[in-house]
Amino acid sequence: MTSPTESRTAPGVPWQVPGASWYARSVHDVARDLLGAHLVRRHHDGDVVLRITEVEAYGGDDDPASHAFRGPTERNRSMFGRPGRLYVYRHLGLHHCVNLVCGPVGEASAVLLRAGEVVEGSGLARSRRERSGRCDSDGQIARGPARLAVAADLDRNDDGTDVTDAGGTVVVQLPIDPLPRTVATGPRVGVGGDGADPARFAWRSWLVDEPTVSAYRPVARRAR
Repeated sequence: MTSPTESRTAPGVPWQVPGASWYARSVHDVARDLLGAHLVRRHHDGDVVLRITEVEAYGGDDDPASHAFRGPTERNRSMFGRPGRLYVYRHLGLHHCVNLVCGPVGEASAVLLRAGEVVEGSGLARSRRERSGRCDSDGQIARGPARLAVAADLDRNDDGTDVTDAGGTVVVQLPIDPLPRTVATGPRVGVGGDGADPARFAWRSWLVDEPTVSAYRPVARRAR
């Protein structure tokens, strides 16, 4: 894992919060380095912490499946902004998806958080999920991007949130001494058209043998 810069640590806590320059890198490097990181969501109802187990990388004008492929819009404005911010969008008007903005300002790219393991606040996260739909096991609480957004209680109101603020409502923490991990890569889920080319766009990464990782489903559809 690339060493984060501008990081901050709390006394006695083996985690660090990477600064904006850590995200101002290749979306592929950031995506891979986020596996095993913690997404901390602080809320007046309580805190939920998710260990990130699956991600997808999305580029800009080089990626037909990216929201930024055709340039900036009101919807994707956060993708073109400062790295280390959330880009949260509503998919098909049904559910939200949470991304982390990467790369230099103006060169849009983002990492979609596809799945996570709840490591703190499982009762709260599960109650949120059960209010929005069926949840058969703890492994399904944040299995898939829509479920992850519900479990963490993130929506369009959180678009643009700075995750590099150690005291903020949404924070990403990296382990100072990461455990060994096995990472697999493959095509992105639910992407059709030119962005589905598995040889060119094997841009999904996940931790092997993690039950929270979502199932792969090829879907013929237009670029998102």
